[in-house]
Amino acid sequence: MKALIVGAAGFVGGYLIDELASNNYEVYATKLPNEFIDSKSCNVIDLDILIENDISAILEKICPDVIFHLAAQSSVALSWKKPALTLDINVRGSVNLLEATRNCKSKPSSLKTKVILIGSGEEYGKVNKEENPINETNQARPGNIYAASKACQNMLGKIYADAYDMEVLMVRAFNHIGPGQSPDFVVSNFCKQTAEIEAGLVKPVINVGNLSAKRDFTDVRDIVRAYRLLSINGNGKKGETYNIGSGKAIEIKEILDIIISNSASKIEIEIDESRYRPVDVPVIEADIKKINDCTGWKPVIDLNLTITDTLQYWRSKIK
Repeated sequence: MKALIVGAAGFVGGYLIDELASNNYEVYATKLPNEFIDSKSCNVIDLDILIENDISAILEKICPDVIFHLAAQSSVALSWKKPALTLDINVRGSVNLLEATRNCKSKPSSLKTKVILIGSGEEYGKVNKEENPINETNQARPGNIYAASKACQNMLGKIYADAYDMEVLMVRAFNHIGPGQSPDFVVSNFCKQTAEIEAGLVKPVINVGNLSAKRDFTDVRDIVRAYRLLSINGNGKKGETYNIGSGKAIEIKEILDIIISNSASKIEIEIDESRYRPVDVPVIEADIKKINDCTGWKPVIDLNLTITDTLQYWRSKIK
């Protein structure tokens, strides 16, 4: 099977390249000209998704069987600071990809390209206690700019699937974590701070925001396996949305406790109000029955192992 990963230079892209290549996919991966993809398992292509003609040229040449759309501005914190950029990349970029796929002439109409649009559990927004675990039929009530952009992408995917009979399906991936993630994200940030403390580079204090929020965390290696399973013919239905998560919400404080318990350093915790979001959701927990029913997928990597691997990644990087 021939796969195109759009926006593969980020955290998830590398893992998805490895997952697909190890399962005998012919992998093509796009990046921005100033980005770098360190992999011999794929064909690398420069692409800016805000230029529709460039997307079309790539599709006409490659004729992929499946497209994984990872290109996004994915930081909630940055979306508050740069809302226009977030909407431009996440909404207009997605429309460009859908239009280029719809108008692609080199692939026979009988062999439709499957497009998997990667969304977020953040789309559900403020979830009432009784709604957890939250399933795909629950109303999306996005509470931040990033979530709103992804909710819009989801609606566009549904429209293109219905209006043009395209093989477009959407996922809502809940918090995914693992080695190599940017320190803009909470678990990686705590692990980086811990490694810096162990190396004697900073004071033995971890700066934190809201520790009471509960989130659904899943290892990125489990997440990309779910993406691959959805790409297989017969798995996943066009126009449908699939939650991908652990199915269990855990308090941020518990994550921090696990990290600190894996360190020999004596570490203090200090509240930093600048790390609080303008709007935060108390609890988000995924109902993953739908994807399990259609693919058999469920997470298999233990949270403690993910945290240990992430902490070791930062120790090695800082050393």
